[in-house]
Amino acid sequence: MSALEHILGPRPRLTLVVEASRVVEIWVDGRAPLIALNDYDWGETDRHAVRDAEGFPFTPINWKGPAWALGLSLYPPEQEDNSMAQPALKTIPIEQLHISKLNMRHGRKAPDVSDILPSIREKGIRQTLLVRPEGDGYGVIAGRRRFHALQVLAAETGKPIAVPCAIMEADDDAAAVEASLIENVARVPATEMEQYNAFGKLAQTGRTVDEIAGHFGVTDLKVRRILALANLSGPIRALYAKDEIDPETIRALTLATKDQQAEWLGLFRSETERAPISRACKAWITGGATITTDKALFDLATYEGKVAADLFGESGVFADAVTFWKAQSAALAAKVESYIDAGWRDVQVLERGKYFASWEHVKRPRTKGGSVIIEVRHDGSVTFHEGYITQAEARKLEKRARPGSEVEAADTKPEMSGPLAQYIGLHRHGAARATLLGHPGIALRLMVAHAIVGSALWAVRRHEFLARKEDIQDSVDASRAAAEMNTAGDHVRSLFEAHGLASLRANGDAYHLSEVFAALLGMDDAETLTVLAFVMADTLEASGPIVEAVAVATETDMTAYWKPELTFLDLVRDKRAINAMVADIASPSTAKAALMDTGKAQKELIWNRITGEGCEANPDWRPGWMQVPPIRLVTHAGSPPADAWARIASLFTSDENEVSPEDQPVAEQDAA
Repeated sequence: MSALEHILGPRPRLTLVVEASRVVEIWVDGRAPLIALNDYDWGETDRHAVRDAEGFPFTPINWKGPAWALGLSLYPPEQEDNSMAQPALKTIPIEQLHISKLNMRHGRKAPDVSDILPSIREKGIRQTLLVRPEGDGYGVIAGRRRFHALQVLAAETGKPIAVPCAIMEADDDAAAVEASLIENVARVPATEMEQYNAFGKLAQTGRTVDEIAGHFGVTDLKVRRILALANLSGPIRALYAKDEIDPETIRALTLATKDQQAEWLGLFRSETERAPISRACKAWITGGATITTDKALFDLATYEGKVAADLFGESGVFADAVTFWKAQSAALAAKVESYIDAGWRDVQVLERGKYFASWEHVKRPRTKGGSVIIEVRHDGSVTFHEGYITQAEARKLEKRARPGSEVEAADTKPEMSGPLAQYIGLHRHGAARATLLGHPGIALRLMVAHAIVGSALWAVRRHEFLARKEDIQDSVDASRAAAEMNTAGDHVRSLFEAHGLASLRANGDAYHLSEVFAALLGMDDAETLTVLAFVMADTLEASGPIVEAVAVATETDMTAYWKPELTFLDLVRDKRAINAMVADIASPSTAKAALMDTGKAQKELIWNRITGEGCEANPDWRPGWMQVPPIRLVTHAGSPPADAWARIASLFTSDENEVSPEDQPVAEQDAA
């Protein structure tokens, strides 16, 4: 039993009842099933077509006829005893052909034949049309799309076209209807893996996508979709071919690196762990931030971040959530400005992930004080709710509108129009920010408030470390650095509590922003700088050159914050690096002697030196990766911290201490 059968149970058993060399009944697990056919043959010509999971249009048909009418027979056509078995073959001028009234699609508009035209232009039709004598010509029973494609070619070339046809008996209406059904309904599309094998054979011979599409009579997009399966490893493709992996999971795996595919395959084959599937698989591959390109408010052509395309290439996934939210926030800010310019009383952006409680609001048009409430979801989608006010605001307006109310006349019509309010607002804004230039202390506090709360123009996110491996997460959470950050956070919150703020929220709310700003104005410079240091540390991006720059600038003592542990040694895989650590903590001669030992044995030697097993303990030893600045252990090998430092070293060191070539990133060495 396969892994999928173990979860879903054994496959259902199909029984075909054969009489007189024909399949006359179909049974599934002892019962006659309802047979549903998905008609993919006519593309977009059906106004009411539905779409499958891959987005292709099809017409669902509930089959109520006998099983043999589906074309399920045990013998090839030449051995069948029916009038369709061996029809006469003849070449007929296209002018003598028309669509028969017995064709199941007679009377419908001409189908889209753009997908088969390239193939027919190059090689002609590979399958004869099935026709029967009707009036002065012949009616097309099967091959309607091929007939329309040939009409297009005749119009393009202006030359007569002779069409190869198989001619049926003129008086057999039942056989003609059956042939039309088999041609248009009973055809089962090849699986994606079968198409991949066929397309791949041509691709290996150097054929282009256009040439492959023309050869098979399909669109270029179809070929690109199927060939995207080449991104998958062989074992995963094999599982997909056996229907043990669903299409949504396969499309997610095309985004994965080879290492991620190998890790996923290990989980799939594991007896104790479960591999993520469907949407969970895409979230697992992208680190939990699955934001598709259809959620973007901005123009993708101007986006500077990386987008990973899925199997079908129509929608992609933003590889970097931080870069996406930066662009999304800028586009949202522009949208907010457009609402304000249009005269809306208020535009409120809800905290990301917070739902719009429609039951707490009532509809109110823009001309009667309605506001715009913008809902932002974690998946990147943005919903604009136009024309709402809260229930409390509605009650106040009703009270003011009652006869005899003191504020009735004042609130009947606002004293400013939308453009006038914008005029006054912009001039007040200009005066305030120009004056701010001469008050750096106030500007500092205002900037800290924006970094904490955010606004329509500010989008700052705190660093939240989420490791894929549980032991890495546990190690970081238990570190001294994490403890100091937690203590600093408690202290900052106590400073704000002393000024009447019980909580801090990064929701971009203008009132809360002013609350935080007012509290900071009440703090002295030392307290303000303490808050600033914490906010900057809390929003510092992990990894990369800026971390190395901060470590050098602050003269960070890595020995005080990190010590070697078994989790670290378990993660080291490169034997060159392991041997370099042996040479550093023991001696070069010891490293040479242990060169042929296994990585596990050399790690034990390193750990014994650290703990003092049979020698003097060296708990303060740190590998080059954990020094300031970092040092690569293997010459010319890629090392993220050393590469990051090499990129910026000249900014923080003198020419005399310029970084050596072996400490440069591998890409820069190759360029040199």
